[in-house]
Amino acid sequence: MALTSPDDAQLASQLLRLINSSWIAQACYVMARLRIADAMASGPRGADELAANTGAHAPSLRRLLNALCSVDLCVQRDDGTFELTPLGTLLRSDHPSSLSSWALHWGGNSWVAWGNLLHCIRTGQGTREIVVGTPGFVHLDRNPEVAAIFNQAMVQLTRLAALEVVKAYDFNGKNVMDVGGGYGELLAQVLSVYPTASGVLFDMAHAISKARDAFAERGLAERCELVSGDFFESVPPGADVYMLKSVIHDWPDDRAITILKACRRAMEPDAKLLLVERMMLERLTASAQSESIARSDLHMLVALGAQERTPAEFEVLLRAAGLATLRLIETGGDYQIIEAGPVV
Repeated sequence: MALTSPDDAQLASQLLRLINSSWIAQACYVMARLRIADAMASGPRGADELAANTGAHAPSLRRLLNALCSVDLCVQRDDGTFELTPLGTLLRSDHPSSLSSWALHWGGNSWVAWGNLLHCIRTGQGTREIVVGTPGFVHLDRNPEVAAIFNQAMVQLTRLAALEVVKAYDFNGKNVMDVGGGYGELLAQVLSVYPTASGVLFDMAHAISKARDAFAERGLAERCELVSGDFFESVPPGADVYMLKSVIHDWPDDRAITILKACRRAMEPDAKLLLVERMMLERLTASAQSESIARSDLHMLVALGAQERTPAEFEVLLRAAGLATLRLIETGGDYQIIEAGPVV
């Protein structure tokens, strides 16, 4: 066999880095699960002290901390203690830009789901029932701890996109219904930026029960009604704008159309529907944008048997529900907005 060429060796090194990168997700998960970043919030700490505070095995925790130093989540000081980097502080649960719940979500149930990717590619089926025993999001009403992690993870992701979304669309004077909005992070941003707007948060009971405190803490409780229900059955009428962020990508076509039909039945002729979604590209290339949408698309497959869609694919769903695209709005970030209206 011929010796490996320098070019092949470089490519092999690049591929190994991709294959082996999964360890970082689990390291972040353990850091968040043991609340290590929280324990380091007030300053540098030694591995023995952190182990005592977090219930970890000290020699093994030291090895984890060393590994985290290699990816710039913490640094080791000359005295042997460890300190969070600015990047690592985002794994503190109390940081205003925290991603700790996303680390817990991605490294927990999602980790198990990705282990079934081969099954999904062979069958086209998601693995939610395999992983948690129930389809869709039914398990969240049955498991408060998992529901809290999931909903807070969605808050943390939505927070990154919310300011771009609210700048891209004029919500002045509108009554805005956030359909399937979780704890209402996007709706809260709308109400904060547009003081003349009012809102309705509509989601399952597990989300609504926790959202009340979040709106009260922001002084928005009087401007927002909280309603629990099932968007496969019906959506409350009367809103000027029906906003669905990262909802339709959770469902295969038939279920997505059912949701959109429920919204259409609730809409007045001049009401608008906003789909806030990542838009699948017609062609993926080796780029950060393509990598992000590809990851999300495969995650929808493994978790739910669903997908990311192109604007043309969304138009097919909208038409089937009695709606039509009015315009596609760029936000300057990962998400775009499809504004749609009733076909009359």
